[in-house]
Amino acid sequence: MSTIRRQSIISSFVVYFGFALGFLNTYLFTREGGGFTKEQYGLTATFIAIANIMHSVASLGMPSFISKFFPYYKARLDRSNNDMLGVALLFNCIGFLFVIIFGFAFKDIVIERFNNSPDVQVYYNWLFIFGFGLTIYTLLESYGWQIRKAVLTTFLREVLFRAFTTTLILAMTFGIITKFDIFIKVYSFNYLFIALVLFAYILFTKKGKLVFKISRVTEKFFNKILSICSLTWTGGLISNVSRVFDTLIIAAILPNGLGHAAIFTLGQFISSLIQAPQRGIISASIGPLSQAWREKNMEKIDQVYHRSSINQLVFSTAMFCLIWLNFEDGITTFHLQPDYLQAKHVFLFIGLSCIIDMGTGLNSQIIGTSTYWRFEFISSLVLLGFSLPLNYFLTKHLGIVGPAISNLVALTAYNFIRYLFLLRRFNLQPFTAKSLYTIILAAGCYIICFWLFDSYRGLEWMIVRSLLYLVLFGAGAIILKLSPDVLHLWDAIVNKLKGNKQQ
Repeated sequence: MSTIRRQSIISSFVVYFGFALGFLNTYLFTREGGGFTKEQYGLTATFIAIANIMHSVASLGMPSFISKFFPYYKARLDRSNNDMLGVALLFNCIGFLFVIIFGFAFKDIVIERFNNSPDVQVYYNWLFIFGFGLTIYTLLESYGWQIRKAVLTTFLREVLFRAFTTTLILAMTFGIITKFDIFIKVYSFNYLFIALVLFAYILFTKKGKLVFKISRVTEKFFNKILSICSLTWTGGLISNVSRVFDTLIIAAILPNGLGHAAIFTLGQFISSLIQAPQRGIISASIGPLSQAWREKNMEKIDQVYHRSSINQLVFSTAMFCLIWLNFEDGITTFHLQPDYLQAKHVFLFIGLSCIIDMGTGLNSQIIGTSTYWRFEFISSLVLLGFSLPLNYFLTKHLGIVGPAISNLVALTAYNFIRYLFLLRRFNLQPFTAKSLYTIILAAGCYIICFWLFDSYRGLEWMIVRSLLYLVLFGAGAIILKLSPDVLHLWDAIVNKLKGNKQQ
């Protein structure tokens, strides 16, 4: 567990640094007089949404192939004969070729759907570069998790990607890039850039090799690989479509679609701060979970399940309350465009769905790395069945808050089904009394800070509210011993401080 803990903590710090860059980018996009319109910010969000669908189609289940079979290839083949990376990349390229063919064959139909968002029509061709980069990077990221380079992959996705964007924004701000047309075209290469960096690392450090000769392992497991990839590809496609469907629906059916997409994206981005530790925990846990299933080590899986649940619940509840305390004050204090105040209730519902998703632990990853990975496909169908029609209906009737409510309903159902499956099939469940204590502690600290400081406005009062909340919640988490990993981190800090004093 120490390896997972160490990589999770380091990855979480990297993620939060990346989020700091992300907030800087968001501020530069959304501030008054910043040079970017809501429609332009909304276009970048639409790029990401459409690229995720392209990636889901083109992946052909290859990231799951790597996650599930990497231990078998590593145990039975030396580097010179290991064809896993080469085969996966080849199939991803073939998959994306089909995306390009269908994308241009049905271009007129797609463009017609975005009449309310004309910039999508103008930059349609550049979407394919952005989507191809995401497709290749996601595959290489899965490989990076298996070779225990979770911190590196997290750095590339969370920090380098955003640093590249920051550079482009500053270049636009200071007149080095004079037109948004140039900005968005260069931006479309962002994922391709970090994919090339990771690919170069894998090759130069000899962690992988491009082998296209079919190995005996591929021949032996071919039918299983085909079965797993076909179902996980379908399930992943369904899951990703449901995840980005909200942004696309907003851009397509609401008046001034990209402007509303920008407001929704701000609320969505701020809520993603709640999930920052989840990314680090997932990336650090996939490899050990795959190995634990191979060794039939249920004790290790149960431990990962419990600790991922309580650790993520501690982070998510605290972060949600901290943001909710300061949301409106932050918009006005930092002089964002007034329209972005509408993002508050988007954050409320998406933030609650994040707490539910994180509090139920790594249920998706545990099922996905087990022999019952087919259930991921079934639960993804349920998510799609809930989210797509509900998303469309609520967006038409409630505007940008509609998709946020839809996400909350769908993710609650999604996680409840997976919770029941793990409980009945393996007698695994992630909750203890400390799960309830965590929620009560977070709510209690929020009420105290709200009661004392809600009427005060300005940066200094944001700092006061936040510091008091963190002190109260942090002290409560330590006294109640909510998480062994939090206690381990606290003991390390105390011992470090004692060591410095003695010196």
